[in-house]
Amino acid sequence: MSTFSATDSIARPPSAQRSRGSAYWRDLDWVLFVATVGVTIFGAVLVWSASRADMASASDPQSYLKRHLINVVIAMALGFFASRLDYRWLRAYTPIIYIGSVLLLLVVFAPGLGTSVAGARAWIDLPGGFTIQPSEFAKIAVIIMMAAILAEKRDFESEPHDRDVLISVGVAVLPILIILVQNDTGTVLILGSVALSIIAVSGAQRRWVIGLIGGAVIGMLLAVQLGLLQSYQVSRLTSFLNPSGEPTGATYNSTQARIAVGGGGWTGYGLFEGPQTQGRFVPVNESDFIFTVVGEELGFIGSALLILLICVILWRAIRIAMKANDLYGRLIATGVVAWLAFQTFENIGMTLGIMPITGIPLPLVSAGGTSMMSTWIAIGLLENVRLHSMRSSLT
Repeated sequence: MSTFSATDSIARPPSAQRSRGSAYWRDLDWVLFVATVGVTIFGAVLVWSASRADMASASDPQSYLKRHLINVVIAMALGFFASRLDYRWLRAYTPIIYIGSVLLLLVVFAPGLGTSVAGARAWIDLPGGFTIQPSEFAKIAVIIMMAAILAEKRDFESEPHDRDVLISVGVAVLPILIILVQNDTGTVLILGSVALSIIAVSGAQRRWVIGLIGGAVIGMLLAVQLGLLQSYQVSRLTSFLNPSGEPTGATYNSTQARIAVGGGGWTGYGLFEGPQTQGRFVPVNESDFIFTVVGEELGFIGSALLILLICVILWRAIRIAMKANDLYGRLIATGVVAWLAFQTFENIGMTLGIMPITGIPLPLVSAGGTSMMSTWIAIGLLENVRLHSMRSSLT
């Protein structure tokens, strides 16, 4: 793997700096930005509805919504910062970012700092009742680190060297193993899909892709057979194969979610009027099962509108990847597309009963500060890749 080096910045006169600032707003992918803001607002309304019943007896019934909005503001600021980063700086300091994210993953095991939610020890307690989930930031670190490694082709090679591919696999496997110990199988599946997509697009030989898919399947089977997964994790992963199983067991969440979505019909019961949502029959419907709220209260039309907005984001992200003028940017965009596409499909799929329950949020929609922040950073990286491509085309 080649070493990383930052290119010295060139001083620019004030007029050039102003020109570059105006170029930023001109070259921004406004379709991507507007669609992302639209999904975020959509999600805030759904979180408001989902939390009303739970917070009805609280001293401040809107406290959950207010916390969510604070997270949204912070997330948008981080996304803006990510879009304005110097492309060369990001590549030069990627190893530091990656190492920091791995160390943060280990902090959750520290006594008094880490905390468990729904069986997964994946959060760090912060003052003021806030928490962070380091595995969300690990997604970004893995994407930019793998992209930096696989983009370093030697002597005009048409494909990355086998050693670089192997190192990039190790870059993904290390956090995956740590997160697996945290009992967060959902994030493990996301990182696996991200790593596979980046390697496939990098131009690596087909045997790597086939081998990784086969290795992942064998690894999952061994984890189940050797008892490396908790019993509740196995039940969640297999409950969608037997949706008519014990209604009070692992299939309960899925059953209640399908009742909520199916009861919404074409137009839904109306915002704040869903009997399943407001009756608190669907657990964690402000995060993991947020799609039940739109399905029940806004019906098929509202659900289709939300999915359409998410598809616009993915469409623009794919366009950015295809139009990137360097492999590094293309691989970053590819990783973000794989992440958002898989996580969206998994979240909505587990709500509809066609995917296993893994407890991952719907990007930009579900409550969860770290998820919101990491997703907006990913959007900022997409804009960064686009802006870099636009500037390079003018030189």
